[in-house]
Amino acid sequence: MTDQPNASISDATEMRIDKWLWSARFFKTRADAQRLITSGRLRLDGEPMAKPHRQIRAGNVLTFPKADDIRVIKILAMAKRRGPASEAVMLYEDLDPPQPKTKATPDQPLPFETRDRGSGRPTKRDRRLIDGLKS
Repeated sequence: MTDQPNASISDATEMRIDKWLWSARFFKTRADAQRLITSGRLRLDGEPMAKPHRQIRAGNVLTFPKADDIRVIKILAMAKRRGPASEAVMLYEDLDPPQPKTKATPDQPLPFETRDRGSGRPTKRDRRLIDGLKS
């Protein structure tokens, strides 16, 4: 092993989009990255991409959905390997960091879960509607 702090940064100038997304730890597998790219929801410098074999360079900007957020990432370097997350963050700059999500506190139930006192038990139909709202 090398004692370099940037052991996972490569000297290469280009790399496949799917391989870079995987090595930068945006996706658990390359197949997940390929699925996103082939769906057409990833943009490279504003242009929709549909082929995972496209080459990227440092300075390119990627825009893609991840969970409930839209990620905007500027590529700073190419990866030599998929290293730990502490090394992966050196590969990119997050241009639009995800906003922290507010969670409902346990003291305050969600508005659709409240029922008027004395209205009785929910019917089977009511429970199905409530379950539909929760999922």
